[in-house]
Amino acid sequence: MKNLKWRAVLVAGVVLAGIVYLIPSMSSQLPPWWAKVLPKERIHLGLDLQGGMHLILEVEAEKAVQNQAERMVEDIKDSLRQQRIPFTRIERAGKWDIQVQLASADAQGDLNKLMEKDYPTLKATGVETLSEGAVTTFTFTEPQVKHLLKMATDQALETIRNRVDQFGVTEPDIRPQGEDRILIQLPGVQDPQRAVALIGKTALLEFKLVSEEASTQQLKDGKLPAGVKMYPLRHTDATTGQTTERQIVLRDRTLMTGESITNAEVRIDTQYNKPYVSLEFDSQGARQFERISGENVKRQLAIVLDGTVYSAPVIQEKISGGKASITGTFTMEEARDLAIVLRAGALPAPVKILEQRTVGASLGSDSIRQGLLASLLGGIVTIVFMLVYYKVSGFIADFALLLNIPLILACLAAFEATLTLPGIAGIILSVGMAVDANVLIFERIREELRLGKTPRAAVETGFDRATLTILDSNITTLIAAVVLFQFGTGPVRGFAVTLTIGIFASMFTAIIATRVIFDYLLNYGRVKTLSI
Repeated sequence: MKNLKWRAVLVAGVVLAGIVYLIPSMSSQLPPWWAKVLPKERIHLGLDLQGGMHLILEVEAEKAVQNQAERMVEDIKDSLRQQRIPFTRIERAGKWDIQVQLASADAQGDLNKLMEKDYPTLKATGVETLSEGAVTTFTFTEPQVKHLLKMATDQALETIRNRVDQFGVTEPDIRPQGEDRILIQLPGVQDPQRAVALIGKTALLEFKLVSEEASTQQLKDGKLPAGVKMYPLRHTDATTGQTTERQIVLRDRTLMTGESITNAEVRIDTQYNKPYVSLEFDSQGARQFERISGENVKRQLAIVLDGTVYSAPVIQEKISGGKASITGTFTMEEARDLAIVLRAGALPAPVKILEQRTVGASLGSDSIRQGLLASLLGGIVTIVFMLVYYKVSGFIADFALLLNIPLILACLAAFEATLTLPGIAGIILSVGMAVDANVLIFERIREELRLGKTPRAAVETGFDRATLTILDSNITTLIAAVVLFQFGTGPVRGFAVTLTIGIFASMFTAIIATRVIFDYLLNYGRVKTLSI
């Protein structure tokens, strides 16, 4: 009797907990004290039920290696100047080769020593002797290329995840797919184009000086001096909202990038009532920006994002404190998205959209309605069959069946899992498995009754002997569900999640909950015969 009371308390506690976890999903208006005391997690709907966007991106990882080679070119130039090794040109050639042309062949030994000491990830692939000096070609070692390619994909995945988190999407699904692809599913996204622009923006922020060396005639002829390059300068008319571009000439050397940014926020210019983006740098970036601004007072410093100049203010004085701002004719939404990508960091390489699909919310509603209809029809047929075939015992099994579905949904809310259309199929399958367990138990009880045992003895033996069979069959199904979850993609994993939860819920209701009801009827209800 004492054991029965404890099992009854356990069943009542599980049912009560399930109700508590289901209430936030069933009611949109909860009292303020609820979130402070009780769980507030809801059942999250997947992309196929809620609607949203599906993307597959390809990371152009080789571009990250090329960018690294470009940075190496500038570093090698500085190193050669410091070591007073004369050179004619240093530039990237091919994919990521670096060619160093010395002014004198006599300096070849000094160059080799410098490269071996300071640039161990580069190896010499050939030397061409010229009448004026020699050209040495360097390239990245194979392990370094593999490392840079993998790092580009990993960093792109993390950066995109940070951007999506700040964009405010609930339950996004972002995961690698293959070596250089990223799968993104964003449920409930209302503006797909804005999301694509936010995710795919490289967001490489650079600070460059405006060139004062190029003449008007050189600009017209397109013949610019060495070390300068023409960039588009973006301008949006505040009245009409029309965006135009003109050309501006900048020095090719990047003085500073956005790697040191710790925060980016949208602010409002009180004088002109226009939004701008305020930047904050870490300690190293603050020192670097202070030095750059101090060395270039009264010169224009261009702020370049993804190859486009947003503003080119004149530095009036040395700027300390580690703060800067990006001004321009932004809309509030443009400024907000720019702040998001700058906070999340730049992508190490451009990304290319290979596949883009948008799922409408109406399609998701139809899927939910059809899934619920299928569950309802299947449940009604099962309930009627159990009542007809097992009579009163079938009624007990139907009670356990009706208890099974709310417990599954409560577990989805408790574990913050996502319910998908295949997940609904998993719930329907779990319903069948729950009844299957009761069928095994009831058939075993019938056998014991035919042998002449009392109802109490038949129930005890039937449950004890059928339990091992139920455990064996459910464990094999559980192993399959775990494998599906581990190696499957989104829809398959949704099915595996509900199937796994359904297995535990069906074993609980079939083995424990129904046993409590039978034991109570036989011990307190004074039942002499079983209707089975």
